[in-house]
Amino acid sequence: MSKYLVIVESPAKVKTIKKFLGSNYEVLASNGHVRDLPKSRMGIDIEHGYEPKYITIRGKGDILAALRKAGKKADRVYLATDPDREGEAISWHLAEALKLEPEKQKRITFNEITKSAVKESLKHARQIDMNLVDAQQTRRILDRMVGYKISPLLWEKVKRGLSAGRVQSVALRMIGDREEEISAFIPQEYWTLDAFLCPAGEKKPLTARFYGKDKKITITSREQVDQIIQELSGETFVVDDVKKGERQKKQPLPFTTSTLQQEAANVLNFSTQKTMRIAQQLYEGVELKEGGTVGLITYLRTDSTRISEEAQEAAAAYITEQYGEKYLTGGNSRKKEDGKKIQDAHEAIRPSDIRRLPALVKDSLTREQFKLYQLIWRRFTASQMAPARYETMTVRIKAGEYHFQISASHIIFDGFMSVYTESGEEKEEADVPGVLLEKGMELKLSDFDSRQHFTQPPAHFTEASLVKALEEQGIGRPSTYAPTITTIIARRYVAKENRNLYMTELGEVVNNIMKEAFPSIVDVTFTANMESLLDSIEEGVIPWKTVVENFYPDLVQAVDEAEKTLEKVKIEDEKTDVICEECGRNMVIKYGPHGKFLACPGFPECRNTKPYLEKIGVSCPLCGRDLVIRKTKKGRKYYGCEAAPDCGFMSWQKPVARKCPQCGGYMVEKGNRVVCPDASCGYVMVKNEPA
Repeated sequence: MSKYLVIVESPAKVKTIKKFLGSNYEVLASNGHVRDLPKSRMGIDIEHGYEPKYITIRGKGDILAALRKAGKKADRVYLATDPDREGEAISWHLAEALKLEPEKQKRITFNEITKSAVKESLKHARQIDMNLVDAQQTRRILDRMVGYKISPLLWEKVKRGLSAGRVQSVALRMIGDREEEISAFIPQEYWTLDAFLCPAGEKKPLTARFYGKDKKITITSREQVDQIIQELSGETFVVDDVKKGERQKKQPLPFTTSTLQQEAANVLNFSTQKTMRIAQQLYEGVELKEGGTVGLITYLRTDSTRISEEAQEAAAAYITEQYGEKYLTGGNSRKKEDGKKIQDAHEAIRPSDIRRLPALVKDSLTREQFKLYQLIWRRFTASQMAPARYETMTVRIKAGEYHFQISASHIIFDGFMSVYTESGEEKEEADVPGVLLEKGMELKLSDFDSRQHFTQPPAHFTEASLVKALEEQGIGRPSTYAPTITTIIARRYVAKENRNLYMTELGEVVNNIMKEAFPSIVDVTFTANMESLLDSIEEGVIPWKTVVENFYPDLVQAVDEAEKTLEKVKIEDEKTDVICEECGRNMVIKYGPHGKFLACPGFPECRNTKPYLEKIGVSCPLCGRDLVIRKTKKGRKYYGCEAAPDCGFMSWQKPVARKCPQCGGYMVEKGNRVVCPDASCGYVMVKNEPA
């Protein structure tokens, strides 16, 4: 009979861990959480110290009964849930639900599911860390308070089936703020000027970029380009200075949860949710054709870049053997910024065994598992390798009062780049000229090349860049990024098109209400400070009830105020002159999950509905019909002609009735200005400026 019971979260781990332990151990799974706050009410006793009232999650009764039965037979119960706050809380819930005696229960954690890690964890069994439990419990309580206080208010006042959440409301605001920034952006014209210069006896010209005079000059117009070229007429181009040097490109840090999600999005086009799901599979264990079931990577929820000495030594041996000692670095030389809270009980995400090459396990993995494992393996291996080195050259060329410049570089040692190159890296400069350039050398001008450019607005958030922004702002933790983004997309507050995230009409409504009625809830700094308080609870510095006691009264006051101020947001069904063709009634404007639509007021007898095309009072510049607000399939708003598809006019910015006084074309709103969208015209005026 088994003397010891090990309880893990996932059934996938059972088979893997059972193989590592002998017949004295029974391994069972809790299938995640077993207790939670009730769905039908807040479940927090406000009057008695904010105590949460937990209930058994529906469907978990049989699992708990089986665990309770096995626990009674065992001499000791090892709670082996995930090594983070949430895992600690699940272990505590299990101990409570199973009524385990304190002396009989032990908590074990392992960063990777390998035989050595699991066996080592048994040697360091400990009691449940209540500071970790309290930190997770506080997060759950705060989220429940926000959700159960604000969501019903939105439902009642706005009648739109809306809901709000503590972290996702901030993420939504960040997306909204970025959209406003993009919408208000007005491009600025600038030009580049290149000179094609030939050294004596050479046919292939060198390309030199215009710099300026003593200081850099930004060229802003064609007239300025022509003036500079005219002033350079007849001038001699002479090499004024040649600087040679060497620079290093540092090896990347190994992956954290955030950087893994970003890189997997950029390189593999994985959503954050997909990345975490596949990484979970790699962590919990994969059945290999040789070696049985084994966990391929370390724990996937971490914001630490630390690597264990054992892993560093294994990497050093492998790199020396495969690439040579010159490719080896003495551990990772780049550290995270000081002052950032790091869950350093964890390591960075890395392969559990560096010698388990992606090619060796490829046949045992799905296509997506292989891609992600290969990405993790390459990043970790590169992090333990030497920096790449470049030879650099900067040539300064004088012509009259002006200077041109050639910047070039050439790789002389690939280092970590022999294994891995980060996505989105800027391309290196042009290669070092093969011609020997010396100070005082004259160069013959063969031609000029001038090009017009326009400054670009900030990019729309992608899942990857939003994760990066959330982490930089200190909002959320590794386990929250994916569910936060998944939630705002699932609720149709945000649409995802071609990787970019766009605010939907529904999202705009929710965001505007939250900013007006609950500014502190959607304040980035406030939310980041709350994360800092949760960290303080984890460290045992602040009692969890102190945080909740300070948060709840302010929330109640804000809700009470909103009860009054949100009256103006309430929208009644608006009667239209559109006649229902089925029953003859005037159709009304209603609001659904996808935005506004026309519905028959005779519901449920008449269920006729049709799309609502809201006119903006501006004529189509192509055909003269009315312009209306339309939406893409995923809910992103744009402006198009009511005659579509016969007329193909569309604009992401709202057109105005006023014509451009400079070119006669249509104009659009951009923040508090009205601009001509034709880049070659670029006319700008203040929105309410008289004609």
